[in-house]
Amino acid sequence: MTDTASLVPDASALNADALPRITLETVTASADVTAMIEVADEYLGAIGYTEHGFRHANLVAHISGNIIRRLGYDDRMAEMAEIAGYLHDTGNCIGRDHHGVSSALLARDMLRALGMDPWETAHIMNAVGNHEEEFGAPANPIGAATIIADKSDVHHTRVRNPDPATFDIHDRVNHAVRRSFLRVDGQARTLTLEIDIDTEISQVMEYFEIFLSRMQMCRAAAEVLDSTFHLVINGTKLL
Repeated sequence: MTDTASLVPDASALNADALPRITLETVTASADVTAMIEVADEYLGAIGYTEHGFRHANLVAHISGNIIRRLGYDDRMAEMAEIAGYLHDTGNCIGRDHHGVSSALLARDMLRALGMDPWETAHIMNAVGNHEEEFGAPANPIGAATIIADKSDVHHTRVRNPDPATFDIHDRVNHAVRRSFLRVDGQARTLTLEIDIDTEISQVMEYFEIFLSRMQMCRAAAEVLDSTFHLVINGTKLL
């Protein structure tokens, strides 16, 4: 079992029994969160981005929690990672630039309104606010899991543009991905992103052209989790 002492607050600093246990189910039931995700996805669609709606939010939440559990962290940390994964893109309802920070501030207001422990809220804010490679850095297991889960979601179903003739490189690379799966080996402490790409649609080098910085961030996040990150495309290990 991985030591989580560094993420356990001093019991004297809070009365945990007096606070509600906020879970992913609590958050998904929030009308505020639902509205933010809907508007964020509508906005990103309007400016030409791939799908960032409930499918993406639920998938990132699931993968984040799965990473934490399979690597031996405690269940409460996994629940916090699920919440961070679900909320990480809500700030897109305000705007795309610096949406990680916007998402973190929206998460703070919503989670505190629900009565979440301030310490848990702050860690979720940190995870959400640091998930983008332009500005963020993994600093704890919750944030590291959120980063890897988010960057693992590359798939043809995310492409909204119906006309392949007008695809940009992001549409083309996502459209080429037939399968993506993050394999977590708790015993070996490895996280392996397995991707199958149709090379008649996009070449492997195009994937690296737009996703290299994301894969580098995943490697840094895996180190925070005392693990290693690998990338396998079409059966060939590339990282």
